[in-house]
Amino acid sequence: MSGLFITFEGPEGSGKTTQVELVGQALAAREPVMVREPGGNELGERIREIVLYGALELDAEAEMYLFMAARRQLIAEVIAPALAAGQIVVADRYHDSTLAYQGGARGVPTTWPSTFPRPDVTFLLSVPVESGLERLAKAGKKPDRVERESIDFHNRVAAAYERLAQDEPQRFARLDATGSRDHVHQQVMNRLEPLLSRL
Repeated sequence: MSGLFITFEGPEGSGKTTQVELVGQALAAREPVMVREPGGNELGERIREIVLYGALELDAEAEMYLFMAARRQLIAEVIAPALAAGQIVVADRYHDSTLAYQGGARGVPTTWPSTFPRPDVTFLLSVPVESGLERLAKAGKKPDRVERESIDFHNRVAAAYERLAQDEPQRFARLDATGSRDHVHQQVMNRLEPLLSRL
């Protein structure tokens, strides 16, 4: 028996983390495994510090491999065992982030490694780039290295996400994230209902 793998993607300030938390609460009785990227284990949290908050000037391809190293360790330690045990895994970002940020925005050649499990459903929270960045500023959060990138960079990320969603319409559920968080959450739960009923 395999579990259910749910991922959330989107540009900065799209509300991913909020929706991940709401899904976690809604599915609490099923004890979902909640992960974030990069992070979720010791290696991932160390890499998170380097790529998001460190002062190092990172080569774009080196940055990609750091993210992927963190992801591979998270798959091995947490995601793959949980799915094999029939559990629900909910991820705040996954490999589509690398395809959109390092691939789409930085122009690094990217692929999907065969050892990286594909999600059953990926929610792409779509929000105008400027609105997302304004949300972050209003929240008073100190921007990390990626959030401080140019508006052109963030537009390239958003465009790459749209292409990914078009290429895999069966996996992606694209949601307008400009509405209220409860409205977005209801759409998420509607999409998950048939998947949850099979578990």
